[in-house]
Amino acid sequence: MLDHTMIVLAVVFGVGSIGLLAVAGSLTFMRLKFSETTVLFWDAALSFAFFVQHSGMVRKAFRARLATVIPLRYQGAVYAIASGVVLTPAVVLWQRSQTQLLVLHGSLLWVARACSFLAVVIFVWSIRALRSFDPLGIGPIRDHLRGRPERRSSFVILGSYRWVRHPLYSCILVLIWSNPALTADRLLFNLLWTGWIWVGAVLEEADLVTDFGDAYRDYRRRVPMLIPWRGPVALHSLQAASDPTSPMA
Repeated sequence: MLDHTMIVLAVVFGVGSIGLLAVAGSLTFMRLKFSETTVLFWDAALSFAFFVQHSGMVRKAFRARLATVIPLRYQGAVYAIASGVVLTPAVVLWQRSQTQLLVLHGSLLWVARACSFLAVVIFVWSIRALRSFDPLGIGPIRDHLRGRPERRSSFVILGSYRWVRHPLYSCILVLIWSNPALTADRLLFNLLWTGWIWVGAVLEEADLVTDFGDAYRDYRRRVPMLIPWRGPVALHSLQAASDPTSPMA
């Protein structure tokens, strides 16, 4: 019963919060009577609350402590549920600034839209290259219900991961900055979330080095982190036994 409940909660909170985030650019959920300065401080506080939860819970030290309280198979689902619980108010309570800084028109607008479309295509390509993408953390629970042994991940370089080490993050950054309307709160969002993605990538790589050792160190030396300035690198498949790692840090 608990296994099925965890799956349902992970889907509801995980998919629901992402859905809210996807439509947040065109909707205002709640308008609070704040000054322009207060709006920016408020939005920054909402962002940092999500950063602390999202990056803190994925760290190995936190997961080790969590393992003393709940079975390992629930950790991914608990992470997805907690992320949804924190992301939902961040989206619903986000306040829009009335200060318009930039609006793209004409050919620049189409360039921005083309960049967004390309980012979505590469994002999907990158997910396929992962082979096992489980953002809701329900895979281990399903394996337990079906009596399957615990799956162990391997380090294999495919697709867009030959260009950059974190193509999902790269695509998110393009989507963030290709928005054609830039208000003061949007600029704050872009700057804060860009910084968080970079810090999250650095923290994630520390865990990946622990998981995969020299194989990941060699990969890190040969492939850029976020910007594909070297072009695709010809790499042999590198494999090392490891615990599954989260796609977002």
